[in-house]
Amino acid sequence: MAEDSSNRIKEFWAELPRADEDFLGSIRDWKNVQIALEEDVIWLKNFTDEQADSAEIQQLPNFLLYELRDGLLFRKDALVPTKKVRTALLWLPIDKALRLTFPPSNHNFFGVDEKVKVNLKSSEEEHSATALLSSISKIKDFIIATPKFKLDKIEWIVMEDQALFLGTPLLSFPGKTFWTKDGHLLPTGFDFEFKNLSSLLQKKYNESLDQWLVWNEDGTYISINKNDFRKLSVSSFRLTEKAQEWI
Repeated sequence: MAEDSSNRIKEFWAELPRADEDFLGSIRDWKNVQIALEEDVIWLKNFTDEQADSAEIQQLPNFLLYELRDGLLFRKDALVPTKKVRTALLWLPIDKALRLTFPPSNHNFFGVDEKVKVNLKSSEEEHSATALLSSISKIKDFIIATPKFKLDKIEWIVMEDQALFLGTPLLSFPGKTFWTKDGHLLPTGFDFEFKNLSSLLQKKYNESLDQWLVWNEDGTYISINKNDFRKLSVSSFRLTEKAQEWI
């Protein structure tokens, strides 16, 4: 009598390039999952049905999920196996085997290293803008005309010939707006391609949470010390403007 596949308990395996190990931080609390290392590949197994279909799994880049059947690994809903199951692997619980180690933060303007590929994409979700990047030369008249009580609610910092304003309600100056997410400043209308990256990137580049990570649409960023911001006022702007003239 043929086996009824609908009653068969599914066993899931997965593989991930070792170069992408950092991304596993989003599932390291799944204590039922086991992990093994083989050259340039990380193997995982023992996912539940719910975990196999979860958003956390779907957002992991370069993550290949398989179903184990008769010693063969099948991609989801595939009728033909992809490869044979790996043997002689040393399995450990993921929360004990996985040790995330990150390099120290670099405070210069640069793209995230090749090991962690960061992409931003257009987002359909609406978020209130909380930061504004403007050209100093284009906002002189706006600063002088803005009532003091509005300026008092804003902090700012000068970056070469531009100024970054932070606070709400945001000033109605010309420039580029940003919204905040987990200590990141993301361009309005954009979000990380893989949303679980947000907290991982903070651990990687801003563990002490004393920086703002300001992102461009191309996946590059600049880190700014939060203590370097100061209160905005007409007098502070005029002093900065004079200093710019001497440079």
